[in-house]
Amino acid sequence: MLDSTLFLFMMIGLLGIGSQWVAWRFQWPSIVVMSVVGLLAGPILGFMNPENNFAGLYEPIISVAVAIILFEGSLKLSFREIKGLERSVLRIVTLGAFLGWILGSFAAHYVAGLSWAVSFVIGGLLIVTGPTVVLPMLRQAKLKPRPASILKWEGIIVDPLGALLAVLSYEIIRFLVLEEVGMAELLLFILVSGFAILLGWLLGWSIAWMFKHGHIPEFLKSPIVFVVVIFCFTIPNEIMHETGLLSVTAMGITMANLQISSINDMRHFKENISVLLISTIFIMLTASLSLDTLISMFEINILFYVVLMLFIVRPLSIWISTIQTELSVRERILVGWIAPRGIVALTVSGYFASVLVDEGFTDASILVPLTFGLVFATVVAHGFSITWLAKKLGIAAKENPGILIVGSNHFTVKLASTLRDLDIPVLITESSWNRVQLAKQNDFKKVYYGEILAEKTEYRLDMTPYDKLLAGTELDSYNALVCTNFMAEFGRSNVFQLSLKSNEEGHLNDIAHTNHGTILFEEGMSWDALIKRIEGGFYFKTEQLTESHTLEDYKANLPEEAVMILIQKKDGEVQFFTIENNLEADPEDRVLSLVPRS
Repeated sequence: MLDSTLFLFMMIGLLGIGSQWVAWRFQWPSIVVMSVVGLLAGPILGFMNPENNFAGLYEPIISVAVAIILFEGSLKLSFREIKGLERSVLRIVTLGAFLGWILGSFAAHYVAGLSWAVSFVIGGLLIVTGPTVVLPMLRQAKLKPRPASILKWEGIIVDPLGALLAVLSYEIIRFLVLEEVGMAELLLFILVSGFAILLGWLLGWSIAWMFKHGHIPEFLKSPIVFVVVIFCFTIPNEIMHETGLLSVTAMGITMANLQISSINDMRHFKENISVLLISTIFIMLTASLSLDTLISMFEINILFYVVLMLFIVRPLSIWISTIQTELSVRERILVGWIAPRGIVALTVSGYFASVLVDEGFTDASILVPLTFGLVFATVVAHGFSITWLAKKLGIAAKENPGILIVGSNHFTVKLASTLRDLDIPVLITESSWNRVQLAKQNDFKKVYYGEILAEKTEYRLDMTPYDKLLAGTELDSYNALVCTNFMAEFGRSNVFQLSLKSNEEGHLNDIAHTNHGTILFEEGMSWDALIKRIEGGFYFKTEQLTESHTLEDYKANLPEEAVMILIQKKDGEVQFFTIENNLEADPEDRVLSLVPRS
């Protein structure tokens, strides 16, 4: 069974997705968990070696997966997201990358003991961070939008750039050292790189045009994009190694900025695919390492090199490149520290290790342990420190996650004011100016004026501090639409809406459970019923539970018309009462209910 390819595929999937679940369950960095699991399954326990097991399929699988992951990441790179940060992003992906290359090459030569030729190859390669490691960390840390955008853009733009720098360095080395290599080789590299960018732009523009003019049906949009991405990557890559990464990045950025109406549907599909691919690829890469590679990681010159890259090269290159930019000192400190390396660094270093050794550069044999040492050190150090450092620097979301309420009316405004008094972060969004004024007249100032479903809201409204969404307008269909739209971002269990109205003519009560948010409170407690209670003098009352006054006692003493709203746990977590759950409470928890005046 262990020799079965099908069984191996199954085990890689189980280990990868299982690692993601364990990381989510215990709030650990997922990249760290996957790396450790892969090492245990591969070189340490000898349970699998995907590189040997898959033989000729191993490299194509890794390459296509990296291309799809990079495209999915670049599909999020809308220029509107970095409005006001253009100078910082441009400096980091140009001057910062160049400084990282030069400083990293010097470190590789003087500390790791590599020849100048090999040093410049590995120096160019190891400037990459990449979406495979950066995006999971950003989801975990919940940074404020500015530093999160910087790290995301850098990771996705520099990923292909680092690989191209390594290729450029290699071509220059061959031109200078090998007599049979001439200027034509260098010109070919430049031409293929330009062709890759042009191809990516052309394919991205063509797909967008076909989408807008209805030439592709909805059910084929994601599959066609999926296949075109592989085409976009393969053609340049067959001509010149690693140029395919540049092509898929150009295609993703092009599509992200052409305002395609169905782009969010594709993003959700691609995100799901990317999570699966990241999980499996990290297991495959780490499980394919040899025990000798792991042992080599602990050689003194490699350890010193890793320390130098972590504490000198990265911070210095970022600090210099962001002088007189929009970034604050705290943001520069965070960006200068966070630079986890990932899949691209591992895969490309293995390629260059073999070709450089074949060209006579014997010192290139340590490239793989050198790269993996830096990869493992950065994913551990940055994965466990990003949340802590962001909080210390004051550029993370508040510790207690909040609630985003859609719709301003007498019920939601009074609920929001009560939540604010309980130290729960809360924000109301409303597209009607008159209803915005209703919130402000009731002394609730934290209101966003705009349509929550509009694309521009994604860039204007910081949703990072909020982990729950409550749709509380008078329209059941709109509430259901909002909840469905934000399920992928907040999670199905964290989007709520008011009870559907009961009416003889309507059919909204028959909406499938997958098409709306979790129904709040008790059956029939619709918008109309809640508003009538507020207008009838009902008010929100909070009561703390004790050992002698349990939740059962509290329920027994509630007036018949009262509505139980939520439980605030002693650690600050909020749990809403719904028609589906049966909440339990402990002493020191607080219960919030809507009760009549006595």
